[in-house]
Amino acid sequence: MTILDGKKIREELLEKYKEIIQEQDLNIVLAIIQIGDNSSSNTYVKNKVIYTKKVGIKTKVFKLPENLDENECITLINQLNNDSTITGILVQSPLPKQLDFKKLSRLILDSKDVDGLSKNNLFALRDNKEKIIPCTVKGILKIFDYYEISVEGKNIVIIGRSDIVGRPLADALINRNATITLCHSKTKNIEMYTSQADIVISAVGHPNLITKDMVKDQFIGIDVGINYVDGKLVGDFHENVKEKASYLTPVPGGVGPMTISMLIENLIELKRG
Repeated sequence: MTILDGKKIREELLEKYKEIIQEQDLNIVLAIIQIGDNSSSNTYVKNKVIYTKKVGIKTKVFKLPENLDENECITLINQLNNDSTITGILVQSPLPKQLDFKKLSRLILDSKDVDGLSKNNLFALRDNKEKIIPCTVKGILKIFDYYEISVEGKNIVIIGRSDIVGRPLADALINRNATITLCHSKTKNIEMYTSQADIVISAVGHPNLITKDMVKDQFIGIDVGINYVDGKLVGDFHENVKEKASYLTPVPGGVGPMTISMLIENLIELKRG
């Protein structure tokens, strides 16, 4: 079995991005809107600040109170949209219950939509005219490319239908001529689909959801799940799937590092116009 090492790819890409930014003298500024004091958000924002700084990108974090009114957030997004010094904007999830992540993300201008979640960017992806692709989706594609794994003609099961991963990932893989089955919380007998899949991608945040009895020999596993069990970070795949996998992303160290790398790549693309 081959481990799909996202950390290794990230380190190679960071060197490449740093050279591009220096050689082309790109002045890139990322604005992160964080609302509340969610521990996961704190970790995600901290990592984004660390890795963007490594390649020479400036970050402005707007940390706002948990009880923020939606109109205040909309006002801030509009201000950042109109600020010519800001290259990209993202709203960090998860958000407090009174706020609508999809609505707020789609207020960001296409030209500053570093997460690739605006209506126009998502439609371009669906229309096979890819522009800015959501970072996690792009990271998974980059893993396939790096390890020379072709998805053309493959039967791929995606578990999870979020607008951040599942749905745009389905579109991106269809663009690459894969056959996609999109499963979710209401799907009955998920193992009926996963047992026939060449590639299984799980992005639901459910530890040990996929076991070796649910997959075929030599399948490829992409684990996007983030779960804490007894203080340990684990994915959606049970440890025993290693017995059947030909390729597998670890958690941590697989898809996660790629998401931040693709954030940087998207910022470079936005800066270049």
